Amino acid sequence: MNQSSSQTAFPQAEEGKVKVKNPWYRPVVIFLAAVIIVGIIIMVAISVVQYKPLHQKYKYGIVLDAGSSHTSVFIYEWPAEKENNTGMVRQKHTCNVKGKGISSYSNNPKGAGASLQECMQEAKQKIPTHRHHETPVYLGATAGMRLLKMENEEASENVLDSVAHSLKGYPFSYQGARIITGQEEGAFGWITVNYLSENLRKPTGTLGALDLGGASTQITFVPQQEIESHDNSINFRLYGNDYHLYTHSFLCYGKDQVLKLSMGKKLESTLKDDTDPVELRDPCFHPGFNFTRTVQSVFNTPCMKEVKMANENFFHLGLGDWSQCRQSIRKVFNTSFCPYSRCSFNGVFQPSVDGDFGAFSAFFFVMDFLNLTSDTLAGTKQKLATYCSTPWKKITENHPNTKEKYLSEYCFSATYILTLLEDGYKFTSDNWKDIRFIKKIGDSDAGWTLGYMLNLTNMIPAEAPDTPLMPYGGYVTFMLLFSLLILLLLLLAYMYFRRSTRTAQKDII
Repeated sequence: MNQSSSQTAFPQAEEGKVKVKNPWYRPVVIFLAAVIIVGIIIMVAISVVQYKPLHQKYKYGIVLDAGSSHTSVFIYEWPAEKENNTGMVRQKHTCNVKGKGISSYSNNPKGAGASLQECMQEAKQKIPTHRHHETPVYLGATAGMRLLKMENEEASENVLDSVAHSLKGYPFSYQGARIITGQEEGAFGWITVNYLSENLRKPTGTLGALDLGGASTQITFVPQQEIESHDNSINFRLYGNDYHLYTHSFLCYGKDQVLKLSMGKKLESTLKDDTDPVELRDPCFHPGFNFTRTVQSVFNTPCMKEVKMANENFFHLGLGDWSQCRQSIRKVFNTSFCPYSRCSFNGVFQPSVDGDFGAFSAFFFVMDFLNLTSDTLAGTKQKLATYCSTPWKKITENHPNTKEKYLSEYCFSATYILTLLEDGYKFTSDNWKDIRFIKKIGDSDAGWTLGYMLNLTNMIPAEAPDTPLMPYGGYVTFMLLFSLLILLLLLLAYMYFRRSTRTAQKDII
C-alpha cells in the first residue's frame, strides 16, 4: 500500500517540478508581447511619418488687372497637394506695368502688348521653370476698356488682340484676355475679401466689398432684404453655403471720370460762346493752384456728351473751399427719381447697407494718404476741410516726392469718396465705423483678381470639403496614448503571470 502510494505521488511531484522549471505559457506570453510591442512601434512610426509635413510643392496662377489708369500683374500660389480642397491661395508677387492702362493704346494697339513684357519676364523668374507650362494666365480688362468699347469697338478688339498675342508668347498656359463686366468685377472683389478673411468657411457674417477705380466703382454685399432689381442680384454656392449678393457697378463713377464730370458741368456754362481765355475757379483744388488745361482733356470721354467749345484751353484755378467742393460733386449724382422702394442714385436700387465693409483700391490709397482711414465721419469732414484749404505751395513742400498730378487731386478724390459713401451709398455717422479701408488682407491685395482666378480654376468648391475624423494633432495624440495604454496592460499582465508562477511554485514546493 505504501509502495503504491509512493509510486502514485512520484509522478505528480515530477510533473510539478517540470511546470515550475519550464511553464509552457511563459515563452508564448513573451513572444506575443514582443510581437505586439514591435507592431505598436511600427504603427506609431508609420503614422508619424505618414502625416509628417513634407517639403511643400506649389502651383501657380497669373492674373493681369488691366485697369483704366494702369495694369498690374498678380502671381498667386497654393499647395499643389491641397488643390480645390483646403489649401489657401496666397499672393506671391505683384508687378505694376509701366505707363497707362491698355485702353490708352487705342491709337497704337501693338504698344499695349509690348507694355506687358517687363512684368511678364518677372513672372518667368518668380515661377519655377517646371511649373511654367501648367500655370494659367488670365487678363481681365475693366472700366477703361468698357469705355473704349463703347466709344470704338474695333479699337478695343485690336488692343485685346495685341495683349493676347503678347501673352501667348510666354511659356505659360494662356487662358484668355477679355473685358469683364462691372457685375463680375464687384462679385469677384467680394469673393476675394471674404476668401482671404476666411469668412466663407465659417458660419459667421461676410464682409461687404467697396471698390473704386479710375473709371468705375462697385458695391457688393449680402443684403438683409429682398433684392428688387434682378440686374443687381447674383448667387454663389461656396463651401456648401448659398450666398445671395446685391451688386452694382457704376460706370463713369471712378474717381478720374467723376473729376471730368464735375469739371465738365462747370465748364459747359462758362465756355459757350466765349472766345476769351477762361478761368475755371475750382473749390476742389488748393488755393494757389494754377494749371492750364485743354478743353478736350475734360470732354474726351464717352461718359459725357460731346460739347463744342469756342475755346481750346482754360485756366484751372484752385479755391480750396471744401463745402463748395462737396456741393459741386453732389451735382454728378441724380437723386431726383427712384422706381424702387429705395435707391442709391441714378435710379439704381440698393438695399440698406448692413454689416461690415472692406473699402479697397482707390478708397484705401486716397484715404490712407490723408490719414483718414480710422476717423469718425465728423472727424473726416473736419480734417478734409482743413486739408483742402491748405495753400498749394505748402502742400507741394510737404510732399516733394509725390507727383503733382496726383497730389493736386487728393482733395477732390477724398471729397468724392466721402460724398459717394454718404450721399450715394447711404452710409451714416452710425455705421461709418463699419467701413474698413484696406489694402491687403494678410499678404494678398484686396481686389477682384484673386476671386476671378479662384472662380475660373474652380479652386473654391461648391460643397464643403470632407474633413477627417479628428485633426492631425489629435490623431497622433490618440495613437500615442492608445499605444501607451496597451504597453501598460501588457506590463500588468506580465507582472501578474510572473507573480502567479512564483506563487504556484511555492505552493508545490
